[in-house]
Amino acid sequence: MARATDRAQMLGGLISASHLSTLTQVPGVVSEQARRYGWPEVLLYVSDIQQTVLTLMTGEGMDGGSMTGDLPAELQIDGTAPGRAFQLGEILPTSASGGQWWVPVLNGTERIGLMRITTSDADEGFMEDMRDLAGLVALLVVTKRGTSDAYARLVRRRRMNVAAEMEWRLMPPRTFATDRVVVSALMEPAYEVSGDAFDYAFSSDVAHLCIIDAMGHDTAAGLTANLAVAACRNHRRQGSDLLETANGMEKALVDQFEDSSYATGVLADLDLGTGLLTWISRGHYPPVVIRGGRFAVPLECPPAPPMGTGLGINPSLCREQLEPGDRLLLYTDGITEARNPDGEEFGLDRFTDFLIRHHADGLPVPETLRRLVRHHLDYHRGRLSDDATVLVLEWHGPRPYPPGQAEALVGLPAGSAPARLDRPSR
Repeated sequence: MARATDRAQMLGGLISASHLSTLTQVPGVVSEQARRYGWPEVLLYVSDIQQTVLTLMTGEGMDGGSMTGDLPAELQIDGTAPGRAFQLGEILPTSASGGQWWVPVLNGTERIGLMRITTSDADEGFMEDMRDLAGLVALLVVTKRGTSDAYARLVRRRRMNVAAEMEWRLMPPRTFATDRVVVSALMEPAYEVSGDAFDYAFSSDVAHLCIIDAMGHDTAAGLTANLAVAACRNHRRQGSDLLETANGMEKALVDQFEDSSYATGVLADLDLGTGLLTWISRGHYPPVVIRGGRFAVPLECPPAPPMGTGLGINPSLCREQLEPGDRLLLYTDGITEARNPDGEEFGLDRFTDFLIRHHADGLPVPETLRRLVRHHLDYHRGRLSDDATVLVLEWHGPRPYPPGQAEALVGLPAGSAPARLDRPSR
């Protein structure tokens, strides 16, 4: 009972102290409350935008990351113990002797970074306490980072162009999960992305998905993509169906640009209770389903012209029945068509083979995508000539994931989510 009271006081004190705190003050507020709980040191590391490095947030300097003392300022994600905790979503000791722990910091299922917590206790109760603190810290970071230029500086490794600045502020979290579905997405090149965009949302028992590839590789392409996504959300939120939404996006682009700018895209709705996928293509590559974790099934649907051409041709509405465990892939041509310096395309087969092989490894879905992007960049010698975006949705089936399975798929520490009640059958 004393521990529960102390924990409640720590978390409550952190919430109270955060109301009038800026983002750069969060590390200090967290440390102060944790010391009162008996944890002498709590450090907060945040991931860079490409998820290659974890950077210490100290609250000092323009980016909130100036060094104090001999603390490690950066931690590599690949090939390190803290990186493994970040990749797999596991609470791991910093050494065999214990006393310090790497604790993933996640906003829901979005990977924010890590905390290094120093404590003399390591029983199951303290594991729960560390998870709770990390979850609250993630919420504080996400709540306050939108008003902090320091955070944007801290998570960037180089200068970002204006189009990418718009795109990253527009996008939803890169990973999201419910009790029956996991969604994860990534965009590259992270600092120069211009015309690609993705979007998703949930209403009742339907997952709404959208991927966009606007014409060009400049700020104008970014404006086109932003307008297309905004029009998609606007019509979707008014209750429009897929055809009405696509036509609304078409009208918005034509009204703004006449016929000088266009975007390809796929819009899709997935009924989470039945697995029925309904989708349309506006001049875009069709989705692919990875079935049984073993083979890829390209879907077929007659494509309509891209949005913004003003040709007045309505798209075909296509349907596919997903099977439990299917992974649905939406992607842009920068994934498959981009050529390396030797003139070789990455290709659809290499793309799907990579995901199939890593599916067998049992990695969390966002970690599989992170490794896909690293592999894609390596194939192209670190330089992409086109935007490359991929969105993956896994549908478990009409009933919820068994306890622990959804957490493993998104990289949540064990025990993070409470037991769930089955939904009534439809």
